[in-house]
Amino acid sequence: MTAPKTSSFFILLAVAILIGGGGVAYGFANLAVQLTALVVLAFNGKAVAKFWKTAPPAIRLLIIATVLLPAFHLIPLPVEMWATLPGRELAVDARATLGSLQWHPLSLDRARTLVALIGLIVPLAILALGWTYSMSTLVTAGWVVVALGLVNFALGVPQVLTDGSALIPYPENPMPGVLFGTFANRNSAGVFLVICLTLLLHLPSPIRGKKSQLVRWVTGILLCLAILLTQSRSAMALSLLPLVSIVWRWIVSPRLHSNPAKFGKHAIVSALIGVALVGALLIAGDGTRVQTSIDRFDAGNEAREFIWEDATYSAQKYWPAGAGMGTFDEVFQADESLENLSAKRAGRAHNDYLELLIEAGLAGALLILCWIVLIMTAGWRARNAAQPWVAWSGGMILAVLALQSLVDYPLRSQAGLAIAAFALVLLMRGGSQRSET
Repeated sequence: MTAPKTSSFFILLAVAILIGGGGVAYGFANLAVQLTALVVLAFNGKAVAKFWKTAPPAIRLLIIATVLLPAFHLIPLPVEMWATLPGRELAVDARATLGSLQWHPLSLDRARTLVALIGLIVPLAILALGWTYSMSTLVTAGWVVVALGLVNFALGVPQVLTDGSALIPYPENPMPGVLFGTFANRNSAGVFLVICLTLLLHLPSPIRGKKSQLVRWVTGILLCLAILLTQSRSAMALSLLPLVSIVWRWIVSPRLHSNPAKFGKHAIVSALIGVALVGALLIAGDGTRVQTSIDRFDAGNEAREFIWEDATYSAQKYWPAGAGMGTFDEVFQADESLENLSAKRAGRAHNDYLELLIEAGLAGALLILCWIVLIMTAGWRARNAAQPWVAWSGGMILAVLALQSLVDYPLRSQAGLAIAAFALVLLMRGGSQRSET
């Protein structure tokens, strides 16, 4: 690959992470990311063609199905069809009151569904271009993501110290003392930092010698501190996955097993450093923002539980057709029970699987199941790869996103979709590089 094509891939990743973390409410920022993706695709047509020729049939079929799902929701249907779909009673009555019933798509909000369809441009660009690059280029891209994690930390320090009065890119959701970085949601900021930590721990270092380990430790400490400062409970819990995985890697590594003395040295040093870090955080955290983050685990989760209760009713109401991709915020207003109303608008189901059931019904459930099977199969095959932990780092990122989707919506932004696409490339391409042994 030529340098411009490689740099354009890095630029797209950076633009998505830096300005695409606001979600659907920030249309101009999302448009900027999508236009960047279109420009990158326009200059890399051969790479896209190569992807469609060389990628496994399963991933191509799933990409086609993913694009067709919101596209199908926009196809106009005769009244006899759309008016009889589950959950359309209120829409039928409203349109009948305004005049005669006409053809209408499955989606109850065409604009929202169109936005959902257009939002797939960025992950498709990342996936198509990333597939054609060498593993060394993808590893470099991973280090670019880690560097952007440090940028988020640097941006988050004044955010925390000024109690949210400085450098907040999305001020509509004020939370004094919370690190947001370049994201509108502290959970999204937290999970991105967990992703950076995963890449930091498992990618081959571009720096050789003792400096490499020093850089990893210092960067890892900064990322862990940044995760704590987001005060995101899900991110703090999910950070255990990369931390446990690196210990597991040291234990099962053939290189370490072939040298017990070296393994013992690694284990003892790691244990001592880990104990020292935990102790330092507990001592320094008393009465500080770190302690505030830890104390959040004692807080309840009633708001989400109320939303889940009403969202479950919505999912049943629109089953099996769904209400249309991207329509949750519109249709949920009619289903939210009076006893669960609060001063804040729900906006999201805070469970992406439940939200997908509302929007896409049975088709959405089958699609996400197929993606999960593909990812798990790729993870299993990666055990024989030349660098399995590089591939598994992509798998762990997807696992982190999947787990946080149980309580949040990490894939409902251009940044989240771009990162997920990159992780999928890392898993699939890394797993296909077979070891010669």
